[in-house]
Amino acid sequence: MQPKINEGMSSYTLINQLSSILFWDVDKTQLDVETNSQQLIQRVLEYGTLQDWRLIRNYYGMNRIVKDCQQMRTLDVFALSFICAMSNTKKEDYRCYHFAQSCPTLWNS
Repeated sequence: MQPKINEGMSSYTLINQLSSILFWDVDKTQLDVETNSQQLIQRVLEYGTLQDWRLIRNYYGMNRIVKDCQQMRTLDVFALSFICAMSNTKKEDYRCYHFAQSCPTLWNS
């Protein structure tokens, strides 16, 4: 896992370099990269580009991203697979994996 590497990148810079499509429903100026880290990470994993991924990985570091993802109640199955592959972790280590298993939908029964 990589250490946090955000030296030289401010939170303002991070927010402005991320794809604007990630923030279609929120005011980017009101986002705080520390308070809203799970929201930012989840949106990048589910809807972002590879460049967005590189930006958050460089800002937060892999340890922080994994820690935040492990606490999320929901995460797209593809995003979960991606973060597991990138961090060499198991799906079973993530809260969203167990939450999804306990709430099956009719068509997944």
